[in-house]
Amino acid sequence: MQFFITFLEGIISFISPCMLPLLPLYITYFAGGTDKKEAEKKYRIFYRALSFVAGFTLIFSMMGLFAGTIGYLLRSHSLIINIMTGGVVVLFGLSYLGIIPLNFLKGSKGGRYAGSVLSAFVFGIIYSLSLTPCIGAFLGSALMLASSSGTAAAGVLLLITYSLGLGIPFLVSALLTDSLSGFFGTVKKHYKIINLISGLFLIVLGVLMMTGILSRIIGIMS
Repeated sequence: MQFFITFLEGIISFISPCMLPLLPLYITYFAGGTDKKEAEKKYRIFYRALSFVAGFTLIFSMMGLFAGTIGYLLRSHSLIINIMTGGVVVLFGLSYLGIIPLNFLKGSKGGRYAGSVLSAFVFGIIYSLSLTPCIGAFLGSALMLASSSGTAAAGVLLLITYSLGLGIPFLVSALLTDSLSGFFGTVKKHYKIINLISGLFLIVLGVLMMTGILSRIIGIMS
């Protein structure tokens, strides 16, 4: 259950207003800024996008390891952890709805070109750090789930799952960027609805965490 939630949070992070509009910049970055045959260019973009995803997955996994370890050390205080982490997620949801503005959860910039697969990997690492304010609400929610999981291994797996939710759309976009332009345009037109649903999703998730209902649901489904 919690893995499905973190995967969904990764997907929502990808289509967030501060991420999706910058997708053409990222595709240009992966292309390397030089002219190539269409097939060769497409594969080069894909491999560099894959390396880029591996870069931010590495950092997010380390974050998950830290959050899971802290949760493990504090497992005897699970009630307090659930209330605190759930409360933070509710706060993120209220911020997403614009009810409680948290400016540190906003902002992201991109640019330049990837000269190689390695440079794309390094950019993925840098990107994960600069990305944090942009997708802070959903990344923070995933980390809260990781800390409440109670084990370091679960924390890592949850953040890898989150990274897959964020990374798979990147890879698909790298291969089908022209075909998906219409879909992305439609998503942009409905950002208000997406933000509303995203904010409500976080609030409901936070309440479930605070009340312990989420833990019981996970226990039943495991």
